[in-house]
Amino acid sequence: MVAEVRSPVPVSVITGYLGAGKTTLLNRLLTQEHGKKVAVIVNEFGEVGIDSQLIIDADEEILEMNNGCICCTVRSDLIRIFNSLIEKQDKFDYLVIETTGLADPAPVIQSFFMDEVMRSKTQLDAVITVVDAKHIWGHWDSDEVQEQIAFADVILLNKTDLVSPEQLDELEQRIRSMTGFAKIYRTQNSDVSMDAILGIKAFDLKQALHIDPEFLNETAHDHDESVFSVAIVQPGAVDGDQFNRWIYQLLQEKGTDIFRMKGILDIDSEDRRFVFQGVHMLLDGRPGRMWKPDELRRNELVFIGRNLSESELTAGFQSCLAQTD
Repeated sequence: MVAEVRSPVPVSVITGYLGAGKTTLLNRLLTQEHGKKVAVIVNEFGEVGIDSQLIIDADEEILEMNNGCICCTVRSDLIRIFNSLIEKQDKFDYLVIETTGLADPAPVIQSFFMDEVMRSKTQLDAVITVVDAKHIWGHWDSDEVQEQIAFADVILLNKTDLVSPEQLDELEQRIRSMTGFAKIYRTQNSDVSMDAILGIKAFDLKQALHIDPEFLNETAHDHDESVFSVAIVQPGAVDGDQFNRWIYQLLQEKGTDIFRMKGILDIDSEDRRFVFQGVHMLLDGRPGRMWKPDELRRNELVFIGRNLSESELTAGFQSCLAQTD
């Protein structure tokens, strides 16, 4: 009997700076009809993983890694998770990895060429970079942003509704000066045809080596150590009015230092979870899915940025908890 020879699994890497719209893109990928069974690996920066909770319910299998950056401290976890996934290869025909917004994509890509199993079982299809058209200028000079754009095969110039056409043209021109071959799509809410990002066979190792001759050197990787996360996990119902006052005051005082914030809250003991996300001074919140009858209700928040005080943030949030008799 001849053993079945499986084709390599196509893999897409979704990258982009904090709050650019990666999870929104992933939600579209998981819910749109594109005829592909997708497995997803979500990596989150910080002690508490929020992103997998923000991804709306779908049948696709989602695995989460939150020990740190996918491209260094948990590369072994990525390989381990992939090895467990490949045993279920009959359940999916496409793999998507969403990286943390602080990840340099090069070491992530390295894994597919430096690990024997991943090299033989996968084919890197494309690196997709989501760019926040409004806030990218504040982080333009960071190594992560430069690398994310330089290595991109596809770029989503996202949140186009928040900037002027002239600003978009300037940004696209700047991106074109860095990468002449990436396809650029202007999007709102990461709305793009799945045919533009899945199964496009766009990644070229020679091009990656041209961008960075040290691409396959494991040690060629740095992080901005001044950026860190503060995680808060607290039980108890949150007073919605008090939380609104606190979060808006916090944004007024620390908005420029808070790159990203997100959370799942038990607001006023409502039947639905409250989901909020923010990028600098922009904040969005709305009801999420229903709390499950046997689910432990707890509030989980993550703040990512510079000059953040864990004690002050924790005390501020605790002041928002509803008083119990």
